[in-house]
Amino acid sequence: MGSLSSTHRRSREWAPRIWLGCSFPAWVRLLAGNRFDVSPSCWYIAAVASFVCAGQSVLRFFEAVFFRHRIARTRITQPPLFILGHWRSGTTLLHELLILDPRHGFPTTYQCLEPNHFILTERILTKLLAWVLPGRRPMDNMPAGWDRPQEDEFAMCMLGAHSPYRTVAFPNHSPIDQNYLDFENVDAVGRRRWKRTLYSFLQRVTYKDPRRLILKSPTHTSRIPLLLEMFPDARFVHISRNPYVVFPSTVNLWKSLYRKHGLQTPKFAGLEEHVFATFSRMYEKFDVDSKLVPAGRYHELKYEDLVNDPIGQMRQLYERLGLGGFENAEPKLHEYLDRNKGYETNKYDLTTELRAEIGRRWAKPIQRFGYALE
Repeated sequence: MGSLSSTHRRSREWAPRIWLGCSFPAWVRLLAGNRFDVSPSCWYIAAVASFVCAGQSVLRFFEAVFFRHRIARTRITQPPLFILGHWRSGTTLLHELLILDPRHGFPTTYQCLEPNHFILTERILTKLLAWVLPGRRPMDNMPAGWDRPQEDEFAMCMLGAHSPYRTVAFPNHSPIDQNYLDFENVDAVGRRRWKRTLYSFLQRVTYKDPRRLILKSPTHTSRIPLLLEMFPDARFVHISRNPYVVFPSTVNLWKSLYRKHGLQTPKFAGLEEHVFATFSRMYEKFDVDSKLVPAGRYHELKYEDLVNDPIGQMRQLYERLGLGGFENAEPKLHEYLDRNKGYETNKYDLTTELRAEIGRRWAKPIQRFGYALE
């Protein structure tokens, strides 16, 4: 298969492994499920994580002691809005724009990476550990920070739920938990357990911030039926981007995560095929399931249109989903756009062979979302 290269390079920044946020049982299950096959160069990381994760479980216990009853009484009264779309399709940008509305809440990076005890510790530890996170995300140079919006899928990993993201820890093994991408072949017990974990996390986020939740995890793109079971009145917005850009950007994303958060020295064997197969599987399911969402609760847009006319596209989104109040959000949108003028995305070179393979493998979604088949 053809190779690709990025024409935009950045200096490497240190960051802690995300697995430090796991509860101790979740950490042990992750290791045991992969036969403790940690690369020698990462043994010290596994040792440190074992101590830290034990501490996570202690803090989780104390949070439960002090807050359990208050959390149990918390209800998610406003239907969430789920942002759908493949990795590197503009979901982060759309998330950033939607949370500018003062009526909208979201899981923060701290809550998603420290989900076991954030009610107890967020106010203190985000200040003490402000130096830990890089100022920008390494894969796309978007702002990073404990208070920035984050994918709830990371919280599911830290809480011990099954997730395809656990592949990041052991990138040289076969992809992990792929059935949990779309819940095909997951039995009723597994579905209930996963839904209970997600609802419990969102309940705790709502305890801290009762506003409507804006949730973004690309994995949710192929989970619409499950999400509708949990939240029948939920809203959904899907964002697409030119697949000829999405492919190399997604490969770069996984390489970056494998290097920074893997417990093995990554070889990247089979990575391009994994990206091809995951995209195809995701959109085969999405094409069927998106029709289940009632009219007025689903909207689609393209990344390219959002970048070219952000105000117009956001106004249309508000109208289609019946969110109302766009006039209150619009000034915040203008402020955000003014602050981020000149932002540049990564540029990639695709070989002729790889470009042809993308067109062959992804022809249906390329045409489905209105892009030219090269």
